[in-house]
Amino acid sequence: MKKQASKFTALLLCGVLALSLTACGTNDKPAPTPDANAKPSYTAGTYTGTANGMKGEISVDVTVSADAITDVTVKSHQETYGIGYGLETSPVEVLPKQIVETQSLGVDNITGATITTAAIKNAVASAVTEAGGDAEALKNVPVEKNPEDLTLDADVVIAGAGAAGLAAGIEASRAGAKVIILEKQGVTGGATTRSGGKLLAAGTEWQKKQGYEDTPKMMLDYMKTMDGAAEQLNDEMITAFCNDSVENMTWLEDMGVMIFDVEAIHQSLTPWRVHNTTNAAGHSGGGMTDGFGGNITVPMTEEYLKNNGEIYYNTTAETILTDADGMIVGLSATKADGSKLTVNAKNVILATGGYAQNKEMMQRYAESTEGFVTSVPAGNLGDGLTMGKQVNAQIFDAPATQTVYLDFNSGVGINEEAGLIVNAEGKRVANEYTYQYHVGNALAKSGSSYGWYLATANDTTPTVQYAMSLEKTIKANSIEELAKLMEVDAAELQATIDRYNELCASGKDEDFGKPAEHMMPVEGETYFALKLRPSVTVTFGGLVTDVQAQVLDTENNPIPGLYAAGEVAFTGLFGDEYPCCGMAIGGAVYFGRIAGQQAAANK
Repeated sequence: MKKQASKFTALLLCGVLALSLTACGTNDKPAPTPDANAKPSYTAGTYTGTANGMKGEISVDVTVSADAITDVTVKSHQETYGIGYGLETSPVEVLPKQIVETQSLGVDNITGATITTAAIKNAVASAVTEAGGDAEALKNVPVEKNPEDLTLDADVVIAGAGAAGLAAGIEASRAGAKVIILEKQGVTGGATTRSGGKLLAAGTEWQKKQGYEDTPKMMLDYMKTMDGAAEQLNDEMITAFCNDSVENMTWLEDMGVMIFDVEAIHQSLTPWRVHNTTNAAGHSGGGMTDGFGGNITVPMTEEYLKNNGEIYYNTTAETILTDADGMIVGLSATKADGSKLTVNAKNVILATGGYAQNKEMMQRYAESTEGFVTSVPAGNLGDGLTMGKQVNAQIFDAPATQTVYLDFNSGVGINEEAGLIVNAEGKRVANEYTYQYHVGNALAKSGSSYGWYLATANDTTPTVQYAMSLEKTIKANSIEELAKLMEVDAAELQATIDRYNELCASGKDEDFGKPAEHMMPVEGETYFALKLRPSVTVTFGGLVTDVQAQVLDTENNPIPGLYAAGEVAFTGLFGDEYPCCGMAIGGAVYFGRIAGQQAAANK
């Protein structure tokens, strides 16, 4: 029906699929392939189609004439800012135009935003069907491509358009350098866009407004105290970051990044120094992977392009080019269509992100995260480490990662929830009422690739109450039965619970120092166990750099013309602990800026 959402589309598609599967047993003839060359035919008008996107329903208006799609407009959506919408290459902005221009639903998916891409295509297909058109035929209409190898010249070439790569590009282009960024996905932002969009700084006006006195020295001391492997920290690098953290955040604010408040990483830790971001539409928040990082990366992308920076999307940097003397002379890359792109440049900056999507690297560098999931982009495969090895770059193997432990069924994690947490052997390993990464790190150090959150009805935390209501949650009427379901030794689990309850009764946690007001005994008629599995958000270690963001070789000498910043080069910024939300983004921006400044000075 015109101007009406296609409410039966999903059901219809499911029915068609079911019928086609049933028919496989009764009809040997293959289903006819829709004719992509057939002339389209529609009932002229405007039709509405809907489909589920990344975070909710997408509604699209499609206007057709008797034989063509004349307009596609995304009416409403709830997609991620900086991925699904907000950029000139985001699906909401670019896909409607492409569909009208090509008269095809076979246009390429936008890598890095494939869910939104698919949803828009499905919504358009629904509207086309309403209009009497053949959506399946439109999916098979070929889109013309003309692969062509290309060679370009620049002063600085950057691999990766996340926070670090964009920061480097902005500084280098502002300094007058010709800059080209090669981004393997179809949108900028990298892992930062998928983050909570938080920035770390000490001594800001925002802190003062909320009544918190803070200094760079206090933040530096906190980082050294919080990290269980402080000897792995590069004192010069983290001192520089702390001292310049206010200026670093101001630099972002000056280009349009909007701060709206300050919070603590955990209620037990002060002063509050995590700065939350928002945007003109009021999108702000939130959790670790809620997708608010576009509040940072969208203004950065716009600023970089405003300064005549160039970005080649869907282009994967693969090889650092050197001359006969071993000097850096550029990067070679492969585009999504298979063609080659070569950029001749005296300076190369690696900002390719981490390696959480590379199972082989994760098994080598982060064994304790077996069975993990990750929210980082699919392109985070450790490309920068692979390229660094080509020129004898030094790589630090850091076994730790920034890992959130979550009950995948309910979303319960480790932060404000304060129940008893045990490892895979049923042993308690930490104060549960503290920063989540501290508890997660303790689980990993104990040799567990997962943990358990134990609760009874007296745990009134809303998220835990929700988890206890789910059928999938393990529940038992005795500790012995619970241990069996958890596959842990019953005597060990009973001893752990008895000791914890004893500490709760005494009002003093002599084992791990948990505040008495957050000690809840594990007792009741029914016991619940929520399995906490690792979700990796940041990898540590990587390329070794100095305070000038220069990549060092295996002999600790700077490699001329090679710089790195962001997750690909977090060696020295983290030991075995993620100290505070906003550190990864803040560090990526800060050292990305330094890399861009240094590279531009060497043009």
